[in-house]
Amino acid sequence: MKFLDLAKVYIRSGSGGNGCISFRREKYIEYGGPDGGDGGRGGDVVVEVVDGLNTLIDFRYQQHFFARNGQAGMGQQRSGRSGDDIVLRVPVGTELLEEDGETVLADLTEIGQRLVIARGGNGGFGNLHFKTATNQAPRHANPGQPGVERTVWLRLKLIADVGLVGLPNAGKSTFLAATSNARPKIADYPFTTLVPNLGVVGVDNVEFVVADIPGLIEGAHEGRGLGDQFLGHVERCAVLLHLVDGTVEDVVQDHATIVGELESYGGVLARKPRVTVLNKVDALLPDDIAAKRAALEAVTGGTVYEMSGVAKDGVTQVMRALKAEIGADRFRQKKAEQTEEEDTPWQP
Repeated sequence: MKFLDLAKVYIRSGSGGNGCISFRREKYIEYGGPDGGDGGRGGDVVVEVVDGLNTLIDFRYQQHFFARNGQAGMGQQRSGRSGDDIVLRVPVGTELLEEDGETVLADLTEIGQRLVIARGGNGGFGNLHFKTATNQAPRHANPGQPGVERTVWLRLKLIADVGLVGLPNAGKSTFLAATSNARPKIADYPFTTLVPNLGVVGVDNVEFVVADIPGLIEGAHEGRGLGDQFLGHVERCAVLLHLVDGTVEDVVQDHATIVGELESYGGVLARKPRVTVLNKVDALLPDDIAAKRAALEAVTGGTVYEMSGVAKDGVTQVMRALKAEIGADRFRQKKAEQTEEEDTPWQP
């Protein structure tokens, strides 16, 4: 299945049906009076989060979604049928944006969430509603309200616990393939990964989801390379796994490039906890490993792990560090929810 994380759709809710102008025409009833029914309500346009989807590829082949109009009212006080809703089924983590592509209307993060993004028009009143003591035979009815027509963007941000970041060819896809059943494309040239990949990894009977995105290069936040298109997919992660290629000359510069891009991108990415790993140590001599690790620890101010994704050396240690960060993040979220509940005033 092809991956698509951004789609533009055109939607229109249904218009309400017109009210009916009608009078009773029955034998032996001389003054039957009005009996025009109301028009039916127009259908809504609804966005629903469903399970089993991880791409917006369906919206590449269909961009226009129109709900049904309501049926007009009929005589004998019969109301028109309401129009059918139309449902846009999207994966978990989809953001709904205005036509400008920046204003967020909703962030859909739970399966089963439903949001009406365009309400159908109300049906018009039939002439039965306008009968009064002084106007026994009204000859007018209300037209139905028009539907809402608008353009919106759907933007998918994958929901994962860990986000893999690093320069192209840093070994991110190799790590994902070594620790999960995911089978991303792996090769010895930059930008092998062109779309995000998800994998479920486990350590010490705990499972979590890892997202691998295309490698970042300097200037990615301004649109250079491929990574800038996918940075949004790691915004929701609890922790970032920063892989530094140990075979390059200046590991400190490589580390600074990624950190600089995360900070330039802004938002929550710059503040996310990071686990820094010196990767591809199987291709280094022990003295080189020690020197490069010390250099990275000097700039990060924390622990730098050693790992070889190909040989699977140090992988378990890295995964345990990730598990600890994920646990700490979930504890903070739970604490914040409890604090919010305590601060909410009680209402009888």
